[in-house]
Amino acid sequence: MNFKTRMAYGLGAVGKDMVYMLSASYVLYYYQDILKVSAIAMGVILMAARFFDAFNDPIMGMIVAKTKTRWGRFRPWLMIGTVTNAIILFLMFAAPPALDGKGLVAYAAITYILWGVTYTMMDIPYWSMIPAFTEAGKQRENLTTFARSCAGVGSALITVFTMICVHGIGGANERVGFKWFTLIISVLYIAFITLTCLAVRERSTVDVEAPTLKQMVKALLQNDQAMTVVVAIVLINTSIYITSNLVIYFFKYDFGGTGWYNSYTVFNIFGGAIQILAMMAFFPIMRKFLSTIRVFYVSLFSAIIGYATLLILAFTNMSNVFLLFVPAFFIFAANGLLSVLTTVFLANSVEYGELRNNRRDESVLFSMQTFVVKLASGIAILAASVCLEIFSLSNEDITEAQKVIDFSKDVAMSAKIGLRMTMTILPVIGLILGIFWFRKRFMLTEAKMNEITDELKQRKEAEEAETA
Repeated sequence: MNFKTRMAYGLGAVGKDMVYMLSASYVLYYYQDILKVSAIAMGVILMAARFFDAFNDPIMGMIVAKTKTRWGRFRPWLMIGTVTNAIILFLMFAAPPALDGKGLVAYAAITYILWGVTYTMMDIPYWSMIPAFTEAGKQRENLTTFARSCAGVGSALITVFTMICVHGIGGANERVGFKWFTLIISVLYIAFITLTCLAVRERSTVDVEAPTLKQMVKALLQNDQAMTVVVAIVLINTSIYITSNLVIYFFKYDFGGTGWYNSYTVFNIFGGAIQILAMMAFFPIMRKFLSTIRVFYVSLFSAIIGYATLLILAFTNMSNVFLLFVPAFFIFAANGLLSVLTTVFLANSVEYGELRNNRRDESVLFSMQTFVVKLASGIAILAASVCLEIFSLSNEDITEAQKVIDFSKDVAMSAKIGLRMTMTILPVIGLILGIFWFRKRFMLTEAKMNEITDELKQRKEAEEAETA
């Protein structure tokens, strides 16, 4: 694989994860805190959209598997999905000012569901390309690590710059700021994925009959290792997304201060840097001494330590944002490592499924990744929405003359405590469940993968000899 192909593929990951992070971390804040849509209504909408994806994602995986064009199987859907998803993303963060009440709720529901559908159209073929043009083992792991690192860069850029840009563009009017900031991100997104489509070529693979929906579901149920990975992804990502959805409320209504978003940005700059460093530096270093499974467990325990530390610090004097760098280090580093590892494990399950079911179902398996990541986001947003509703955390309308406000002064201590407990204890519970689940069921060690690769190679050689 040449340098140009590698960089183009990674650049696509930057664009797609900028878009995903913008939606995952800020759609609740945009509609609930800025546009005043009920937190519970938004939680129900976002969760319902994830259940819809339970049907949409596998079907999209089947469509990709059946696709045969002169441009390949994956790139046409990658481009179509990107363009439509970028348009819907902009519309989602550009709600017409004339809408309110039920009309605004309906608008939020329609645009978010369409966003999920079009994101699936792009995301499944993007990750499905990994097994299609890499060999199992170091080559795949290295590309996956690089792509996930680039995705982490995209996520970190959104985490770091969103509120700075929103306030820089719109001032006190966050509604205007989000609208034009989203337009900028949408344009970059299309540009990056276009470069990916132009530079990356999928390798020709064995031409198998495209699966029916029934065959696809059966293949998924028979691949116990893929199912083990996707359940772990749900538990881990739900835990992380609960915090990512509530951290902006933590800084605004708990940490407080007239420049709360500056502290929020400093925190995210540090965290984003650690997340990228974890993927690009910590992971390669740790892999020299530890297996991928051991790195996985280290990452989970690191996140638990980070959440416990954050809870303790939240009950101390939080006037200094730099104290929060301690839990941020453990949480963001774990997030970076886990995002790489879960994709490696899922990609390895492709070979396992081929050996067990006698077919390669890249699109089918990676459609599950898309679905479960969005499902985790939906569960997390519902949990965050319930928290916001119970503890009555919401922004009051502000004018240009009221830019400098310390929102935390009017928030009851009971509400702050509830927010702290939700964004720390719930994630710890989810991560502990993830440890027990994964430890009990996952079996694709490096030695096992070498055995699977050798057996598949021997099977292929036997088939070629038989047909010769």
